[in-house]
Amino acid sequence: IDGIRAEMLEHLGAYTIDADALSHRAIAKGAPGYQPLLQAFGTWMLDDSGEVDRAKLGDLAFRDPAAMARLEAIIHPLVRQAMDVLVNRARQKVIVIEAIKLLEGGLKEYCDSIWVTYAPTVVQIERLMRKRGLTREQAQARISAQESQDEKVAAANVVIRNIGSYDDLWNKVSAAWKEVTPAEEAGPSTVVRKPATGEFAVSRGKPRDSSAIAQLITRLSGGRRKLAAEDIMESFGDKAYMLLQLGGKLVGLAGWQVENLVVRTSDLYLEDGLDVGKAVETLVTEVERASADLQCEASLLFPPAGLAAQEAIWARLGYVRRTPEALGVQAWEDAASESMPKDSPLFFKQLRQDRVLRPI
Repeated sequence: IDGIRAEMLEHLGAYTIDADALSHRAIAKGAPGYQPLLQAFGTWMLDDSGEVDRAKLGDLAFRDPAAMARLEAIIHPLVRQAMDVLVNRARQKVIVIEAIKLLEGGLKEYCDSIWVTYAPTVVQIERLMRKRGLTREQAQARISAQESQDEKVAAANVVIRNIGSYDDLWNKVSAAWKEVTPAEEAGPSTVVRKPATGEFAVSRGKPRDSSAIAQLITRLSGGRRKLAAEDIMESFGDKAYMLLQLGGKLVGLAGWQVENLVVRTSDLYLEDGLDVGKAVETLVTEVERASADLQCEASLLFPPAGLAAQEAIWARLGYVRRTPEALGVQAWEDAASESMPKDSPLFFKQLRQDRVLRPI
């Protein structure tokens, strides 16, 4: 898959592998690609902590084809080894590889079906500037370093034209999914936990729940986050929602996303008057269960101040308060720094010991 947010396909039941995130892990300090990278390019690209400054490396590689070739010769074999590990662990019937250079890097040989998103170049540049914080020149350089869109479209089995609304994009992705997957292949369960009378029920939010989710967040945030259904539809390209119900009424939710084998829960809202401990435990447990299916190594939680003060709840669930710098694994530190809301505490829990591309 090239250019489509793979999280959309996770909602439909796929297991996704982000090859670009694995490439970042491969060159983390102490990881298998770290020393070969320094030998090839020198120490000038390191930051003050000794980690590779990916902005410096990216600027070099995307401007110099020879440098890009040397970089790929170091990283690609390691990424493919890590992919083999993840594929062998996966329990899902459909596995999606997401990569910015899937066709150029040889990963297409792994794939039964190639999906490509088409958008005009001007739209691509605007999205890179808005979502990645790149300058116009940097965005243009990254696009120019790839094969042309016409070549990608010609090589694709499925082409998604992403030039309309997010609702339109979802409809196109869902229709394409039904065409290439077995009829019996179901997405993640809508009802995750069936309650006894008077207990909480949890369900995984769907795009059709966008309006209800937007209304709940707007109301429980006291209007600090005024969201519309369209905002939630857009967020479904990056995150998932667990919805908490009591007596058939929506009373809370957790908004979470998985990137680079780290689950990050940045939205946690509950109605007043609930059993807070039970409500938090119910939501967090289901988020962990779903992220375990995605082979997550760590869970990061960013609760609002009122919930953060409930130290006994977090201790019972196995979470400890941390700063990003104290997590000890570069991928986890990066995830925390990228996701942590301003003035928010961070609670951390390691979910598995057997990490891919771990430092050696």
